[in-house]
Amino acid sequence: MTITEKAHELGKMIAECPEAEALNLAEEAQAADEAAQELLKEFNLKRMNLVRDMQQEKITREEAAKANSDAFAEMLEKSPTIKAYVEAKKDFDAVVQEINGIINYYITGQEPGCTHDCSTCGGCH
Repeated sequence: MTITEKAHELGKMIAECPEAEALNLAEEAQAADEAAQELLKEFNLKRMNLVRDMQQEKITREEAAKANSDAFAEMLEKSPTIKAYVEAKKDFDAVVQEINGIINYYITGQEPGCTHDCSTCGGCH
């Protein structure tokens, strides 16, 4: 089996893992939820306005980041469907990150997250 064939096999396995399936279901539910779609439109409009205000120097980058974070938290609070999607996305991204770390280990020999500075983690060597 070639490396490309193994990559295709890995991709298929990732697409079929429980986290990917949960993400797909959450995405479908979010797309079908009209209230969630409206909240997403409102959130995106707020973000565009924050960018505009920041560019016009009406607010600082820190103020924009806080306002964006607050708007995001408010949206999650209002919509269980969006919250479920965000959680499913976070879980799926963790799987992908773990797989990337494993692949990187075999390429570089470096443990995922290892900085080679034992003061950052207490040492592994």
